[in-house]
Amino acid sequence: MKFHTLRRKQWVRRPLAEVFEFFSDAQNLGKITPPWLGFRILTPTPIRIEVDTRIQYRLMWHGIPVRWTTKIRRWEPPFRFVDVQLAGPYRLWHHTHRFESEDGATRIIDIVRYQLPFGIVGRVMHFLKVGRDVERIFDYRCQRIQDVFGPAPEEAK
Repeated sequence: MKFHTLRRKQWVRRPLAEVFEFFSDAQNLGKITPPWLGFRILTPTPIRIEVDTRIQYRLMWHGIPVRWTTKIRRWEPPFRFVDVQLAGPYRLWHHTHRFESEDGATRIIDIVRYQLPFGIVGRVMHFLKVGRDVERIFDYRCQRIQDVFGPAPEEAK
């Protein structure tokens, strides 16, 4: 079965420790998630992020309520963490978050490997709608990250 991969890189003009701290707080996920998803964390807060932390969410996808449970598979502050879907709309969701420091700025790298259920029907749904939805979500996320941390350093654009 085919995997889809989304890759995004973004520079922010803030130090690595500050950027990683922001992403370490599960509550901030709501700040960078599009409002049209109706995203809500169901796990009681505060959430201590570490290997094996599980977080439950609720969102709406085109009017359909969806529950999603993720688990932190890798936790390597301040350079990387990986979350995977345990339950939710995908057959597979594996999101690697990487952070690299250079000259006081931070490069944020997202690599998402995902797979839809339902075989050929899932592949058609990805082509018709889901692939564009995932792109839109990460476009929004990129803009919100820039809003939070400021524009990218000129030399990094």
